Amino acid sequence: MRLRLILGDQLNPLHSWFSRPQDDVVYAMMEVRQETDYVLHHAQKIIAIFAAMRDFARQLRAAGHRVHYLAIDDADNRQTVPGNLDYLPAHHGATEFAWQAPDEWRLDQQLSAYAAALPIPSAMEDTEHFYTNRDDAAQIFAGREHWLMEQFYRRMRTRHRVLMSDTGKPAGGQWNFDHDNREAWNGIPWEPADLRGRHDHSALWQTIQASGANSFGEPDAAQFAWPLNQQEALQQLERFVEHALPHFGRFQDAMSVKAWRLFHSLLSFAMNVKMLSPRTVVERVEAAYRDGAVPLASAEGYIRQILGWREYVRGVYWHRMPGYDRLNAFDHHAPLPSWFWDGQTRMRCVAAAIGQSLQHAHSHHINRLMVIGNFALLAGLSPHELHQWYLGIYIDAFEWVELPNTLGMSQFADGGLLATKPYVSSAAYIDRMSDYCKGCHYDKKARTGERACPYNALYWDFFDRNRDQLAGNQRLGMVYQQLRRMDEGALAALRERAADLRGRLAEL
Repeated sequence: MRLRLILGDQLNPLHSWFSRPQDDVVYAMMEVRQETDYVLHHAQKIIAIFAAMRDFARQLRAAGHRVHYLAIDDADNRQTVPGNLDYLPAHHGATEFAWQAPDEWRLDQQLSAYAAALPIPSAMEDTEHFYTNRDDAAQIFAGREHWLMEQFYRRMRTRHRVLMSDTGKPAGGQWNFDHDNREAWNGIPWEPADLRGRHDHSALWQTIQASGANSFGEPDAAQFAWPLNQQEALQQLERFVEHALPHFGRFQDAMSVKAWRLFHSLLSFAMNVKMLSPRTVVERVEAAYRDGAVPLASAEGYIRQILGWREYVRGVYWHRMPGYDRLNAFDHHAPLPSWFWDGQTRMRCVAAAIGQSLQHAHSHHINRLMVIGNFALLAGLSPHELHQWYLGIYIDAFEWVELPNTLGMSQFADGGLLATKPYVSSAAYIDRMSDYCKGCHYDKKARTGERACPYNALYWDFFDRNRDQLAGNQRLGMVYQQLRRMDEGALAALRERAADLRGRLAEL
């Protein structure tokens, strides 16, 4: 008898394991407190993963496969992966054990150590999901201190013949159309209707609560909109391509209090639990461009996020772990203010971005990077605490993709191993890309004074405090030119304002 483990983010119906039922194979799936509790998770994230797991088990059984499913309230559930694996092989008389490669370092270490101690043969197999292997990026960038995503992206485009001409040139004559994808949104066109199917997971939510698993955020269990399976994810992909992708490129960086989805696909959860293949998504988006249904800038911008960034950060993660999660280049240690958990701040941009996150377990990348992450870096918040918050609050957050985005891209805590500069801004950028500043308690133009936008003083103080580390960065030359020209009295006032803000972050 062969026992095969399926983790909660390995719901790939196209995996070769499932090509045909085999009487001598049992698939083990488990809902465990180990996974609900290692960070504090959003309620919708726990519900979505458990609901998708249960649906996947149902599909496997319907196809004739044998499944041993341990629900969170099962009397036999030891609530840890190793604990359950101590029970399952003996229960089924297993003579072999196999598992798919985990995408988080802690689980990879846990399962490797467990399997090494087993008295029966064991093997780790590929998830058959990603374009790359764990170490592909490290091989591409061997010997280089800085890994430039653009180089990796071009290599991937060429290798997989995505958006390429017959002559080997990029479609449209250039690799990247990012400069065409930075428009603010004025309400026209309006965001497409949210046509995702709704599920009533009230009973599941009650079971989760009864288990003692803690969470935060709005569960929305009775009208749950996240997909259960590949079929629903494919339906969402088609709706995105038809209704949102034509406008995605222009407005992918836009933010608004009026529309939390705008033209984003909401497919990241489905891809990150592997119910939806990235190849399926990339091929569908490229086909839409080839058919003339969407502009090249939209198709390229979206494909870059998947074929480029998603695969790239996975390579960074596996190359830098363990220890990447503890990097702290600026020695920032301030705890997260209480409004990270309730959104109650007078900064309208932060209230909107965190409020959307608490309500939907999702917010798009610019809210995450240039509102929440921007403030966290300027204010000196602990990058490790922020990492744990991002990992918990977002439904699509799994450590392999979230950690490099948070520690590297957002907080520059790795000192520039991933990003070429800190991604920070004053209020001017947020105002340009959103409607957040309209009606805000704070004045977007003022740098000092009680009603001055906190981003402004914190921005200049951040670069002033970190001159030794950042003044030599060529991409920051203009910033430091402006600082050198600044009147000493004005700079002193900015320092005083920033120190006051950092001393009472919970009150902002």
